[in-house]
Amino acid sequence: MAIAPLLAATTAFIQRAPRMLIGAHWVEASDGQTMPLRNPATGEQLCLVPRATVDDVNRAVLAARQAFDDSPWTRTRPRERQNLLWKLADLMQRDAELLAQLECLNNGKSAAVAQAMDVQLSIDFLRYMAGWATKIEGASVEVSLPLMPDDQFHSFIRREAVGVVGAIVAWNFPLLLACWKLGPALATGCTVVLKPADETPLSALKLAELVQEAGYPEGVFNVVTGTGITAGSALTHNPLVDKLTFTGSTAVGKEIGKIAMDSMTRVTLELGGKSPTIVMADADLGNAAAGAASAIFFNQGQVCCAGSRLYVQRKHFDNVVADIAGIANAMKLGNGLDASVEMGPLISARQQERVWRYIEMGRESGATIACGGEQFGPGYFVKPTVIVDVDQQHSLVQEEIFGPVLVAIPFDDEADALRMANDSPYGLGASIWSNDLAAVHRMIPRIKSGSVWVNCHSALDPALPFGGYKMSGVGREMGHAAIEHYTELKSVLIKL
Repeated sequence: MAIAPLLAATTAFIQRAPRMLIGAHWVEASDGQTMPLRNPATGEQLCLVPRATVDDVNRAVLAARQAFDDSPWTRTRPRERQNLLWKLADLMQRDAELLAQLECLNNGKSAAVAQAMDVQLSIDFLRYMAGWATKIEGASVEVSLPLMPDDQFHSFIRREAVGVVGAIVAWNFPLLLACWKLGPALATGCTVVLKPADETPLSALKLAELVQEAGYPEGVFNVVTGTGITAGSALTHNPLVDKLTFTGSTAVGKEIGKIAMDSMTRVTLELGGKSPTIVMADADLGNAAAGAASAIFFNQGQVCCAGSRLYVQRKHFDNVVADIAGIANAMKLGNGLDASVEMGPLISARQQERVWRYIEMGRESGATIACGGEQFGPGYFVKPTVIVDVDQQHSLVQEEIFGPVLVAIPFDDEADALRMANDSPYGLGASIWSNDLAAVHRMIPRIKSGSVWVNCHSALDPALPFGGYKMSGVGREMGHAAIEHYTELKSVLIKL
């Protein structure tokens, strides 16, 4: 195994004292408590970070509140917000390898893939959002007001920053998800308190350093590390937060949504998925098999829109499943610092056990393990797994596993495929593999999901809104839609 050496800057960052950013200061938790982070590839302790208290979170929110209400940030012009985002993106480009190594060590994913995908997409997204800073518009409106027929009016609509944003992100794409929240918030003039996932705060802490270096005023971006039960809950309940944005599990998202509604806090929720991959009989079957394998095994299957349900037209089912199993069996698993590794470990021992329980559940119910179905260590590894002979209503088909486990089911015709694809509580993404454009265009409006990809899967672009139907969430990330979620509309009527 050719493990790449760490940059000196990566080692120094990991070895630094446990600190988080509140206002202008890097601070310990107020009670001095810390929590360990582990390297998923080895299970060994990586470093310590602060375990934020409720008081720490409240101080961070107050810093963000003051920065929004009364600081130089409130007077920045669109061009200044644009240029600051560009500078932040440039600094991330400069430190791309460092950020990728932090993602690898903290998350387990391939460092090479993290640099090419996670880090680069984060940079691209911030640059895209920088352009929106100068394009936030209102409108002039001619009003009628029949009860005041003899009076003249000037009426217009303003779009204003929503205020203090509380952002909570998941552990599968720590840096990218943080930038999905940070980009539109800073473009519109909001301030942010970010609570990264318990397991993966390192890239968020490095991002905070770069925000400071870019020249953002104190309090505009704050990072509090700690547990969801304490720090996440405190952020969710704080009355000074104007908007909550969360990426994570549907169960936690539903609770955050309920809390937000109690205070009418604006909320965006990007939640779980159980995305179908539909392979029609006319598809290029080789490309479809490779695409389906990538759709589920990328990032160890820890992707909210992973293609975890495979539906193949019956006459090609066995061949496509065999091809995917062949791809899975040939994948190299190991430490993500080895550039030749194709799949890293799962995030934690708890997640490894969760995925393993689903595989065992399949065995116990009589399903067939076409490949994989094994776990090993050290580290938190599960081999890429394909399961067949499973009923559509089985938990393996209906519940999000969030690991490298693909459930494959044959279908007979287009109507059958659509029925099974939509038979899910989730609706985040879906892909269709076909060269029959007429069939594709018939199917797209009938699939209940926020994204539909054709002859590809999980292909994301900053200009395309991303989010889900049903239990997959509320609102959208990316695109112009993100600007709408970080602003409020104000109607103004002036009697002349």
